[in-house]
Amino acid sequence: MSGTDPEAAASRLFPTRPFVGTSIAVLRDDRVLLAARANEPMRGVWTLPGGLVEAGEPLAEAALRELQEEVGLSAEVVGVLSPTEIILRDPEGRVRHHYVVHPHAALWTGGEPAAGSEALGVRWATLAELETLATTPGLAATVREAFVRAAPRAEPAA
Repeated sequence: MSGTDPEAAASRLFPTRPFVGTSIAVLRDDRVLLAARANEPMRGVWTLPGGLVEAGEPLAEAALRELQEEVGLSAEVVGVLSPTEIILRDPEGRVRHHYVVHPHAALWTGGEPAAGSEALGVRWATLAELETLATTPGLAATVREAFVRAAPRAEPAA
């Protein structure tokens, strides 16, 4: 599903129920892969690659699909992280957007990311750099959790 389709984006406004999304925190040494959102809501804000889950699609598979579509990268999923809710309201208090995002921790397996149509740019960032960027709500906590979750898998074998 393309995030650049104006009709699809408009159909997500003022929902009657939340949309289920997934994202993926790809870790490479002490850095995480970030993508700048090309679409509203929050255009230009840094976040993890991700998007909506398709009917019948397992969450981890959706995360890997979105990673490939958005930045052309593949990775190995090593864990599920705490969900994040994104609820944005209009000036009258009505729910304009409501997403429940299920993030995953993953390890980089090779290749270099390139921004696709759903990303204005991509970058590898440390936690310290992440704290200085405009990001989606809860991103820093999600990335910290990803580093903890991936630590046992990221350590070299003895």
